[in-house]
Amino acid sequence: MDRLFELAEVLGALMEEGITGHGLTRARAGLLWALMLHDGPMTQRALADALAVTPRNVTGLLDALQADGHITRAPHPTDRRATLVHLTDQGRAAVTHLRDGRDQMAAALFADIPADHLAGFHATIATIVTRLRGTELTPHADAAALCPTPQQPPQKR
Repeated sequence: MDRLFELAEVLGALMEEGITGHGLTRARAGLLWALMLHDGPMTQRALADALAVTPRNVTGLLDALQADGHITRAPHPTDRRATLVHLTDQGRAAVTHLRDGRDQMAAALFADIPADHLAGFHATIATIVTRLRGTELTPHADAAALCPTPQQPPQKR
């Protein structure tokens, strides 16, 4: 677990550095990323759902991103209650640059690692992420529930 926390810390710091280099916060970058992955305009409600935040949180993020020129908002053509959010060329360029930086880092990190090791690493990470997402994590989570240990055989007397 110590190594996983160390990895999370190092990757988080590198991600923060890359994001702030573009004048973004993690939340704003996440919203831009969601728009890029969707590959087209999204309603504010769909963005809130994709990011698992409230519509009010999305509104604040969108206000800042629009002021910085990363997104535009327009009325939905068929639903007068909805607003569509579009990436601007500047927003698309920011996400593309972040993605390129991620890809370059991955290439450098994994360049000389044998394919079978990468496959095992990928499978292990996928299992860990699945387990963590299925666990209710609280500040007082029972570590034994996250990392069960096999039963010890009875000791001979």
